Amino acid sequence: MTNSFKIRLLHLLHWGITLVWLINGFCCKVLNLVPRHRQIVGEILGYDHAALLTTTIGITEILMVVWILSKIQPKWCAIVQIATIAIMNILEFTMVPHLLLFGRGNILLAAVLIVCIYTHYRLSTTPKST
Repeated sequence: MTNSFKIRLLHLLHWGITLVWLINGFCCKVLNLVPRHRQIVGEILGYDHAALLTTTIGITEILMVVWILSKIQPKWCAIVQIATIAIMNILEFTMVPHLLLFGRGNILLAAVLIVCIYTHYRLSTTPKST
């Protein structure tokens, strides 16, 4: 892999991953532009506090954006992202597949995102060739 290709791929992954967290956290959950997210939270955690919990999850996802952009502790950032995505998607896959955009197929998108996060981490921590 050439160094210029590696740099381009690293930037693409960095901003793509960041946008996924930002769009899902801010637009879908905090602004409630995709009410299905609140339904999912309601089905899994109960409808009494679904609005508050969905907003809290959204704010946490926005904080993930800040962490990614800060580049502080990239290994732990990647681990937390991967664990979060895996846990959320396994819960949704088993408990509310009927509310997912692509049903149980959402797990495939989650797997792709996990691979992207892992690849981004590995590329960003690999020594640069001269």
